[in-house]
Amino acid sequence: MHAAIVHAFGSPPRYGTVPEPVADGADEVLVDVLAAGLHPRVRSGADGSHYTSDGVLPLVPGVDAVGRAPGGELLYFVALDGEPGTMAERAVADRRRAVVLPPDADPVAVAAAMNPAMSSWIALRSRIGFRPGGSVLVLGATGGAGRLAVQIARRLGAARVVGAGRDERRLAPLRALGADATVRLDDTARLAETAADVDVVLDYVWGPPTEQAMPALLRARKDRSKPLSWIQIGSVAGAEITLPSALLRVANLTLLGSGQGSVSTAGIVAELPSLAEVIPDLAMEALPMPLDRVEQAWSAPVEAGRRIVLVP
Repeated sequence: MHAAIVHAFGSPPRYGTVPEPVADGADEVLVDVLAAGLHPRVRSGADGSHYTSDGVLPLVPGVDAVGRAPGGELLYFVALDGEPGTMAERAVADRRRAVVLPPDADPVAVAAAMNPAMSSWIALRSRIGFRPGGSVLVLGATGGAGRLAVQIARRLGAARVVGAGRDERRLAPLRALGADATVRLDDTARLAETAADVDVVLDYVWGPPTEQAMPALLRARKDRSKPLSWIQIGSVAGAEITLPSALLRVANLTLLGSGQGSVSTAGIVAELPSLAEVIPDLAMEALPMPLDRVEQAWSAPVEAGRRIVLVP
């Protein structure tokens, strides 16, 4: 069968042929892949930089997809660990890691949004048990997952949502998506003034922006004993920060991460049905491209709020 194949880390996948996978487990089924999203998580897995990478080549990239089961069911599924990825004509779906979609669901739209939406959905629902009425700051709100995080926080009942990002042009549309206020990441004083008393920070940036934002926010809180959950999700601005020990004492700060490992596979899968229900209401533009153009797709420029989806 045809698939995208990574032959060397640092080079884009090439279109080629690989053996067809075999569904040999009791809950496994071989599906025809209809759409697979080109997410940052897919890119990091394909270049070997993701923390789950085992360094084995060649590999078929892809962490999730929408596919058609032999009986006609439309499935959204998460790829099996240690198996070829989803950027192929066919893939093995485990029903324990899948959700049945409505027959009229748009495979491309679902494939575009589920993975990036999952980052904030899982963080708020599984890592902290977010309750309606709380307030949320999204660092990196102008990226694809960050834009969805603004919408999801509001969907889950946030009373106040603040979006922070580096591109002022991309900040403006966030208000229409549910943000009560927007702030430039590099305007630390205004960030502290606007978002100091939030209950949750969803951090997609890390690195220097977080190093600057964290002390400013913590020291500006009116009641420093009020709990603040700072959830590290992405690291687009850097993989490390310097964290002074005093910041862990100056306020009631809980620093935690959300991703593969910090949440079990079973815990992630349990959230798929409820997340799938809200996907049609979220604003994210899907850009379908044929699988045989995977090399071009890998280097294609994509604006925030859009996601390339490969279609076999």
